[in-house]
Amino acid sequence: MTTTREFRIAVFPGDGIGLEITGPCIAVIDRALERVGGLKLGYEHLPAGAGAYVELGTALPDSSVAAARAADAILLAAAGLPEIRYPDGTEIAPQIELRAILDLYAGIRPVRSIPGVPAPLADPLGSRLDFVIVRESTEGLFVSHRNGVVRDDREAEDRLLITRKGTERVVDAAMHIARTRKARGGRGHVTCVDKANVFASFAFFRKVFDERAAENADLTVDRIYVDASTLEFVGRPWRFDVIVTENMFGDILSDLGASLIGGMGFAPSADIGDDHAVFQPCHGTAPDIAGQGKANPTAMFLSGAMMLEWLAERHDEPRAEEAAALIRAAVDEAFAGGLRTWEIGGQSGVREVTEAVTSRLRTVAAA
Repeated sequence: MTTTREFRIAVFPGDGIGLEITGPCIAVIDRALERVGGLKLGYEHLPAGAGAYVELGTALPDSSVAAARAADAILLAAAGLPEIRYPDGTEIAPQIELRAILDLYAGIRPVRSIPGVPAPLADPLGSRLDFVIVRESTEGLFVSHRNGVVRDDREAEDRLLITRKGTERVVDAAMHIARTRKARGGRGHVTCVDKANVFASFAFFRKVFDERAAENADLTVDRIYVDASTLEFVGRPWRFDVIVTENMFGDILSDLGASLIGGMGFAPSADIGDDHAVFQPCHGTAPDIAGQGKANPTAMFLSGAMMLEWLAERHDEPRAEEAAALIRAAVDEAFAGGLRTWEIGGQSGVREVTEAVTSRLRTVAAA
């Protein structure tokens, strides 16, 4: 008799469209796990975000943090609303706080084309992208989050911090991803994106990158300044395999990467540390369409697939990896079959996308 294995998932629905896409994501994950068999997830829904701040006086209650620490993985939809801010004028962003609290230093941002989703680049290669941005997520310019200084209403200052420890571990994470991709037929190439020609901090980042690259001779590497990288993103993004970069640069390049595959509604992400990991779509809470059923849950579904992959690697659980592959294949098949969401000129929203993906999960083959 096969024993069913269970993992505990801390779920943060958050605000805005996060409240609409969380349930469908769980339904998709569960459908994929039913198809595989022998594995299930137990979910604990937790408060965090702008709504929690208004109701409880904190955007991230201690009880939510404790539950997240105890969970096997964390699934976060979207949190924060532009009209609800801290006294210093910054937005509610519990996802940034979780990165610091749980030491989630590697921000993983895949840029993968989905068949049938229109690409903005004319070159046919622009519709077959598959690369990964690895963003350092605990330092860089974000070390100043909620710690900036405004002096006498005449000047403001934020600090950028790059450490050896922070750089080594995020570069090692990028190298690991490149090696995993190489084992599956990829190039095994890592690009360092920095501004080493101007700032000592980024020259240091590049120096540490070069040191770690020398310890990974089975992989190839190169380096590019961040301004030049934006040219490549628009001109020939297919040259990239795995990118590693500082926090703010990664934040910006991730959004640019999302634009290459149809928009933020198709862009999943993960923030991973040594002991914990958060999985969430790259998009925000989209209050302009919240409650209208227009939200695209695809990025949330793909973030759920990333969570299953991480659980598979961390716990040597191939059934989780198979379920992740089924979700991706079902998403690809649904859009290749003509599914069109609002942001790409269609009229499909949460319900239609969820139905299309879950129906294909009955029969789709894992890629």
